Amino acid sequence: MDKILRIDVGTAGGPSYRIEPIGTYAGLGGRALTSTIVAKEVPPLCHPLGADNKLVIAPGLLSGSTAAMSGRISVGCKSPLTGGIKEANSGGQAAQVLGRLGYAAIVLEGKPQDDTLYKVFINKDGVKIAADNSLKGLGNYDLIDKIKAEYGDKVACISIGPAGEMKLAAASVAITDMEMRPTRHAGRGGVGAVMGSKNIKVIVLDDEGLPMRSAANPEAFKEANKNFVQGLKKHPVTGQGLPAYGTNVLTNVINEAGGYPTNNFSTGRFAGAGKISGETQAQTEKERGGDPTHGCHKGCVIRCSGIYVDKNGNFLTKQPEYETVWAHGGNCGIDDLDAIAMLDRLDDDFGLDTIEMGATVGVAMEAGLAKFGDAQAAIELVKEVGKGTYLGRILGNGAAVTGKVFGVERVPVVKGQAMPAYDPRAVQGIGVTYATSTMGADHTAGYAVTANVLGVGGSVDALRPQGQVELSRNLQIATAAIDSTGMCLFIAFAILDQPDTFQSLVDMIGAFVGKKMTADDVVALGKQILKTEREFNLAAGLGKADDRLPAFMKKEPLAPHNVVFQVSDEELDQLYNW
Repeated sequence: MDKILRIDVGTAGGPSYRIEPIGTYAGLGGRALTSTIVAKEVPPLCHPLGADNKLVIAPGLLSGSTAAMSGRISVGCKSPLTGGIKEANSGGQAAQVLGRLGYAAIVLEGKPQDDTLYKVFINKDGVKIAADNSLKGLGNYDLIDKIKAEYGDKVACISIGPAGEMKLAAASVAITDMEMRPTRHAGRGGVGAVMGSKNIKVIVLDDEGLPMRSAANPEAFKEANKNFVQGLKKHPVTGQGLPAYGTNVLTNVINEAGGYPTNNFSTGRFAGAGKISGETQAQTEKERGGDPTHGCHKGCVIRCSGIYVDKNGNFLTKQPEYETVWAHGGNCGIDDLDAIAMLDRLDDDFGLDTIEMGATVGVAMEAGLAKFGDAQAAIELVKEVGKGTYLGRILGNGAAVTGKVFGVERVPVVKGQAMPAYDPRAVQGIGVTYATSTMGADHTAGYAVTANVLGVGGSVDALRPQGQVELSRNLQIATAAIDSTGMCLFIAFAILDQPDTFQSLVDMIGAFVGKKMTADDVVALGKQILKTEREFNLAAGLGKADDRLPAFMKKEPLAPHNVVFQVSDEELDQLYNW
């Protein structure tokens, strides 16, 4: 991956492109590359939907190779949701294909001169950009059907739905999976709105005739990869729990821990959790002819994705993930798996972040637009977004905007981005991550649930403030580095508990790039990424006052433990002092 494709959407007569050497960005991939390009090339105070913002799409360092779990792709920009830097991460096939095409990144830049919509096709012979207004307003599913009719079903796609075209701040970027369904999403921070602001509807990637990327030291790479896979398979989370039940295996676990945000973060346990748990979901899928064990990209050995079918056995959506089941389920008082699956399908089709939309519907319910537990009302609210009605545009701009418009005090956001499925009062470490992450509230930025709840990588009391800042700091550093490799974050369970598996990962990266690497190199990379992102945010106007949870988290005790968030502001301000 030694080149960067730059598409300037603002040139006269339509977008133009140039392919340039990777240059000073050599050695970077995934989040390290997206954040570095954004920090160096995007003015921090620019309008997120204007000419000066850029959308950067980058596979990880190992993407396109035979490295297991290496199919994650990073999408970066200045976020229209947080106002700061953003990296949203997705599975699917695009990273592997883009890596084999030799591109370290695609950069969309400039501002369109009219409202013409474009598609981009990339293969071994080059790049073609074509106007295609027939794609306007299409949902991702209909869009991909049109792409298959034109290009066949062996390509990978990066696309936006109507929400991205409307430039809504909850809009996602869709990535097709192995079956070429638009089910994987770079969801967070409004990256789809930035792609929409560039008038690019879809990027089609075709790697036909191209080999896998090869390692600098093939034998050492092969051995390290083999040991790495063995480590993943022997860990109880990555080898058993996730393959059997998907990420939704966490519903019963987090509910039992009293940290499952219910009815817009008003309590920590949901009475209907058993009806929407991973165990119930997997059983339902099996009984109907679906599949609870499925990979979202080639080379995945954890296989925590799945296929959810309706009561008649017809495909409805991918297996809704834990965050989605919580967001549209317990957070809204809904215990109907079919309704949650329909909401997931609508979000994917419209191109919306399921976490942001579930939190937004919860806020709307708090405001009285619907009753908690009313699944049909939730479906109708999400359909409003797809239609682009005035109400839909309010909801499609996220929980913070919806809370302001309807006068709701309990709005679970940090830096304008909605909190995921763990209440910081009952899982204090994740609260530190929500508050201090450069990305706004984001569980994947530093998944403290590992030590707080699961006993992975040690144990830190979830209900007490002691040790939470150090835990979150170390996880944020490690995560930034992992996000740069193209590796799925779920490898963290095994590498936190198994030193030999972590060493195998380090050895694999070193063998691939042809450089002896140590754990210290991984830590240094993570720190550099966070430093780069934080400096951008400070220049964009986000300071210490933004590294805070909503006030209600310190005032309203959360049942059943009746605790508030206890980590002090002074402690939060120490997170970046390493």
